[in-house]
Amino acid sequence: MAFWFRKRIRGREIDPEDIFLDSSNRAQLDSLQLEGRIERPVSGFAIAGVGVIFTLAALLYAGQAFKLQILQGEAYADISRNNRLARDVIFAPRGVITDRNGKELAWNAPKMDAASTTLPYAKREYTPLPGFSHILGFVRYPKADASGSWWREEYVGVSGVEHAYDATLTGENGSIMSETDARGKLVREDIVDPPRDGGNLKLSIDADVQTKLAEVLQGHAKVHRFQGGSALIIDVRTGELIAMTSFPEYDIAAFSEGDAEAIRDANESAVVPLLNRAVAGVYAPGSIVKPIFAAAALHEGIIDPEKKILSTGSISIPNPYFPDKPSIFKDWKAHGYVDMRRALAVSSDVYFYAIGGGYQDQRGLGIVKIDEYARKFGFGAVSGFVLGGEEEGVIPTPEWKEETFDDVWRLGDTYNTAIGQYGFQVTPLQVVRYIGAIANGGTLYDAHLLTDERPRGTSVGISDEHLQIVREGMRAAVTDGGTAAALNMSGISLGGKTGTAQVGARNEYMNSWAIGFWPYEDPKYAFAVVLEKAPAGTNSGASPAMASFFYWLRDAKPEYVN
Repeated sequence: MAFWFRKRIRGREIDPEDIFLDSSNRAQLDSLQLEGRIERPVSGFAIAGVGVIFTLAALLYAGQAFKLQILQGEAYADISRNNRLARDVIFAPRGVITDRNGKELAWNAPKMDAASTTLPYAKREYTPLPGFSHILGFVRYPKADASGSWWREEYVGVSGVEHAYDATLTGENGSIMSETDARGKLVREDIVDPPRDGGNLKLSIDADVQTKLAEVLQGHAKVHRFQGGSALIIDVRTGELIAMTSFPEYDIAAFSEGDAEAIRDANESAVVPLLNRAVAGVYAPGSIVKPIFAAAALHEGIIDPEKKILSTGSISIPNPYFPDKPSIFKDWKAHGYVDMRRALAVSSDVYFYAIGGGYQDQRGLGIVKIDEYARKFGFGAVSGFVLGGEEEGVIPTPEWKEETFDDVWRLGDTYNTAIGQYGFQVTPLQVVRYIGAIANGGTLYDAHLLTDERPRGTSVGISDEHLQIVREGMRAAVTDGGTAAALNMSGISLGGKTGTAQVGARNEYMNSWAIGFWPYEDPKYAFAVVLEKAPAGTNSGASPAMASFFYWLRDAKPEYVN
């Protein structure tokens, strides 16, 4: 027994309290300090219970971990990443568009919408001045889906300058990374890529000139019941457009905002406010093409400018099939004997029948040369103007007639083409470029809209000596009782030409043209105006309308006159 006891305690020092018990101080033992207690071993039941609890907890956590990491691991990993790091777009400001003098035409509004809630991008503001909708165009804004994710992160230029120069005006968006904790609380934000502003544009347009031109023409059209029109002013030495307006106009802001009702009304309107008539409107030119064929006749040497041709009010051409029914081609009035300058001034149709198709002893250009020179001055083709949407127009030719009407060409078709009738169709942009070439001595410049754009032009192949005779005839149209007499005013010397074309199934409407250049002594600017679809017989057309504008220009903008 002693051996067994010694064996149990071997290797451990025996403390005195393990052996001795002082009975005299038993009552003073501090039980809280474990004095006088005898330790007992933990029961096996308790140990087993604790083990069961820990085993169940471990199984529960293992099961949840299996569910989160294995069964739903991919989904929760994606959510975890998105919750922790989120990329937000910093929208780059779009470039500002100004006129040639720095007046803002399109800019960025403060980032507040109509409900005064902050937007992450700036909305576009446009000048409220009339005359600018077709030249400026509009944008579409960035768009997000229902969850707030941006499926379109850039502004998109839809039409006008906003579309044509979208790459310049569009900046480069930046981005910001936001870090959040598991509870969605923002931990920090860091700008990863700062945005870069879009480039600004300075147009060659003078906002004051454009606004006044639009106001005058729209007011005149309303009084005299024209349904629409267009006007352009060009620098004949560079091709810069000083003004380019088309009306009726549309609401730029409504189209940017995607106003469904405004868009539907504009699309369904009979007067087609979405049509940029300056580049996409095609019109019969009437007599405004006569300066081209006068210059062509001089260049081809088929007539001396001093030679006079008699206009009794019409010419008669024998009809080989019906001798008693000759073909009659009327002048708009009898002008008597007219030379080239006078024929241009009074717009004698008989004179241009003769030099266009030939009559009696006067040889004519013929339709092949008429087509050739019309093309040299920019008709029948697009110029590549930056806004796009250009129409080629039509120069009537035998090939065109055969394709269109399955009929042969006749002399009368040449006569009518020489005075801008029949199937002839041109755009206002083509017209202002052509009159610029007449004014500057023979260079047909491409029209452009930026002040820093390099001029590009081609020669029409006619000497300035011959073009000077045409300019003299156009000056006489203003000063010597000609068709553009409404433009005769002190303080500004204009050369001009007018034209009228009947339109409609029964010629119940008329279009009115006025074209010209100034100052006559040293031309710097050219203009072209067309007013469309007034009731036939309206006697106040484009020329009187432009007179009001030129009086204003003379007094308010002397830099364009002196």
